[in-house]
Amino acid sequence: MEYSVNDLAKLSGLSARTLRYYDEIGLLEPLRNEANQYRVYSTDHVDRLQQIMFFKQLGISLGEIRLLLDDPCFDREKTLADHLTELRKRRKQIDLLIYNVERTLASVKGETVMNDREKFEAFKKSRIDENERKYGKEIRERFGEEAVNTSNEKFRKMTPDQYALAERLSEELGAALLSAFYTGDPAGEQAAKAAELHKQWLCCFWPEGSYSKKAHAALAQNYVEDERFAAYYDKLAPGCTVFLRDAVLIYCEDK
Repeated sequence: MEYSVNDLAKLSGLSARTLRYYDEIGLLEPLRNEANQYRVYSTDHVDRLQQIMFFKQLGISLGEIRLLLDDPCFDREKTLADHLTELRKRRKQIDLLIYNVERTLASVKGETVMNDREKFEAFKKSRIDENERKYGKEIRERFGEEAVNTSNEKFRKMTPDQYALAERLSEELGAALLSAFYTGDPAGEQAAKAAELHKQWLCCFWPEGSYSKKAHAALAQNYVEDERFAAYYDKLAPGCTVFLRDAVLIYCEDK
């Protein structure tokens, strides 16, 4: 079966403008009607568009989606199975949040009692699952199963005060890093302060006694090598991740 741009737009719920844009960037290139040069989409295009929309729901960029779909090794069946696994994980996160809201509402009504730890349990679990989804494979290969599991358990058992400390350190680190970045000196006093705050923040999550200069430096280097990590600090200003890496390496050498 063949579809025009407008037909496929109605079928998919996307705008015709979006479909034309996908054509422009080489993501979804239709056939051309020889008589009038109108865009024509086949059933294969429909399948590809469905896959594009699945990927977008998982937060993958259009550029990455094109690379994935154009890879000769792309396996649609395996990819769909992976999507299903990921969506089930997300459903568990949502179910946990719903349960937490229900418990909190019952507590507000005086129907039950929640301790302080329970109030944050769902958020912690959601954060662990999100980190596992994004970085689990890499950090387990780098630091080992036991270290990652111990770190997750430490985070899960954080008291409200410990959790608040970690959040405060994260905010202070962001501010200190940005100030240091604008000095342009990764060996300066402000950069050293940012590196120290980064260490303190890491120690909130790493297993007790596991901090080392080598591990700290290796993690900072990993921030630069993995674009997903790099994007986190580069949100402050482009280049902040490299600056933090340099500051941490100098800090670890000095210590």
